[in-house]
Amino acid sequence: MANFKVNGEDKTLDIEPDMPLLWALRDELGMTGTKFGCGIAACGACTVHINGVAVRSCVTPVSAIEGQEITTIEGLATAAAGSNPSNPALTAVQQAWIDHQVPQCGYCQSGMIMAVSSLLAQNPNPSDAEIDSSITNVCRCGTYPRVRRAIRSLATA
Repeated sequence: MANFKVNGEDKTLDIEPDMPLLWALRDELGMTGTKFGCGIAACGACTVHINGVAVRSCVTPVSAIEGQEITTIEGLATAAAGSNPSNPALTAVQQAWIDHQVPQCGYCQSGMIMAVSSLLAQNPNPSDAEIDSSITNVCRCGTYPRVRRAIRSLATA
């Protein structure tokens, strides 16, 4: 049995302890906002927060998250309550994504938003070098200049 909290709700799943968190979220809990990209923690499409820290869920076994707090893209706005008073359904990062037209295809965006949200929570005004070292998510559409502009808009806000 795996016991953890997802987006503020206690969950108990009867699954194998080595099942990746990604599959527990998607297949067992129906939370499909977290995407499968590579399966080797290289692309970041599967990024979620574990106790507020960005983690690649495709290589994180559920045995490693026993009793932990998991936040997915579905629960990000609730976890960051009050971060966007003009639209409480969105976080400030999600609003910046819209304002700076970051997504193209959008597949990587939930993981990218999770990674950026974690970075800004830990470092509200990161340097370009800190952004580069922290945000290693892959975007095949190449929207990295827009991502940087969105992050910068939040860092200077």
